[in-house]
Amino acid sequence: MPKFLIQASYTPEGAKGLLEEGASGRRAAVEQVVTGLGGTVEAMYFAFGEDDIVLIIDFPDPVSMAAVSLTVKAGGALRTRATPLLTLDEIDEAARRQVPFRAPGA
Repeated sequence: MPKFLIQASYTPEGAKGLLEEGASGRRAAVEQVVTGLGGTVEAMYFAFGEDDIVLIIDFPDPVSMAAVSLTVKAGGALRTRATPLLTLDEIDEAARRQVPFRAPGA
């Protein structure tokens, strides 16, 4: 199952909601969204600094991740970044593939 690193920061409105609902309430909401699309939450951490939340999530396919990303961003409470995560085996497979590429000017 494809794995994604999610980094998010709350907007002021989102932070107000977190203060009202608490971290466990947000965890339940995330679990509901992710499992509703056939995924799992591997890890969820709150942080401070540039990111307020860091998650590792598994989804059945990248389209499910895109659907969640669009929906969450449209809600306006979070700014998010999703990074696909690859296993060591996937990188080994990528390294074995022949790619016909010519650098500019070469």
